[in-house]
Amino acid sequence: MKTDFARELAIKILYKIEEDNGYSNLVLDEYLQKEREKLNEKDIGLISEVVYGTVTWKLTIDTILQKYSNIKINKISKWVKIILRTGIYQIVFLDKIPKSAAVNESVNLCKKYGYKSVGFVNAILRKVEKSDYEEFKNIKDDYKRISVMYSMPEWIVRKLVKQYGISKTEEICINSNLKPTITIRINTLKTKIEELKQKLDKRNITWEDADIPNFLYLKNIKNVSNLDLFKEGYFTIQDEGAGKIGLILNPKEGEEVLDACSAPGGKTTHLAEIMKNKGHILAWDIHQHRVNLVEENAKRLGVSIIELDTKDACEYDSKYDSKFDKILLDVPCMGLGVCKRKPDIKWQKSEEEISEITKIQENILQICSKYLKQGGELVYSTCSILKEENEDIIEKFLEVEKSGTKTHFQIVYKTNILPNSQRDGFFICKLKKNG
Repeated sequence: MKTDFARELAIKILYKIEEDNGYSNLVLDEYLQKEREKLNEKDIGLISEVVYGTVTWKLTIDTILQKYSNIKINKISKWVKIILRTGIYQIVFLDKIPKSAAVNESVNLCKKYGYKSVGFVNAILRKVEKSDYEEFKNIKDDYKRISVMYSMPEWIVRKLVKQYGISKTEEICINSNLKPTITIRINTLKTKIEELKQKLDKRNITWEDADIPNFLYLKNIKNVSNLDLFKEGYFTIQDEGAGKIGLILNPKEGEEVLDACSAPGGKTTHLAEIMKNKGHILAWDIHQHRVNLVEENAKRLGVSIIELDTKDACEYDSKYDSKFDKILLDVPCMGLGVCKRKPDIKWQKSEEEISEITKIQENILQICSKYLKQGGELVYSTCSILKEENEDIIEKFLEVEKSGTKTHFQIVYKTNILPNSQRDGFFICKLKKNG
């Protein structure tokens, strides 16, 4: 009995993700690098497809699995459960893989990783059909229907419906399951957009202009970080929603800027590029290993105006009072705007965490606002689409900052970017400190 190496590696990656509560992109990269010599591009494509697809559609897959299993899902051994999930994903969601191949390969894997359950796995997968998914359209309860059809925890669906209504929530959930677009930001310190387009053309990489300046969508490449142009710092990978944050803060050459939650450095280096690498950016993060990521990004892109420090933005430091012209607070959040890029978020976050994370967000905004000069501007941003983390935080902050009828801060700009086929979801609010 010989197992398919790509599918076997996929279930090992999924097992590791489940066992360690890990992030699929990090675990996938780790395993692909380790086994690189044994894999061709087709293998890498299949592994990535099966891993991301199975994680993304886990709730939907488990609903189909439970339909045919007389054993509760939490009672099925982890290896067997993962083999079943990958088999169901291939049968229901992948058109290019014949059902017979998905079933046979899953059975072969079961002989190696769950030999006592071979008959169980074989029986279930032979019953599964694409039509199992279509049946979900008939669920009467809208919360349940959206949850099962689009593999979104019901607590998230309920919150989104309360905020956006049924139709918009369904649209958000559909877009949260799409394969993420590869978007790059041109490093204007090293090249111009037309020059980079020519370099991409020479490498037969298809590009398309994004909706904001100096950003491109790449169409026919998967492993962008292996590209020489990336390694040499001609561009960085950044969603255009994230790119809008730097453009909205719009720091000027020579200004003093604070990025209080900077890692891994995409937005920090964007600020430096907007400033033409002239001025000073103080960049903090609470963890040293994440500060190191900002340093690596800055070095690759040729940015020299960033000063790094391992610091908790929740801890007040009077020496920074009224020091900065511009401040970026891209605060920790639930991350529900980036589910298509990080599908694990849906399963690792809980409703109970919202009150804890909003306290941190409030604290960072209250403390770091003191570091802004009179007339200075601050951007508060999240990659979340929940009102509690966004509009509610700003409203509470402005209320606290009032002195009678006098308002110390005013909203200059505010937008709620919902995920779509091209971009992730973000909230961005720009505040000005009144003189």
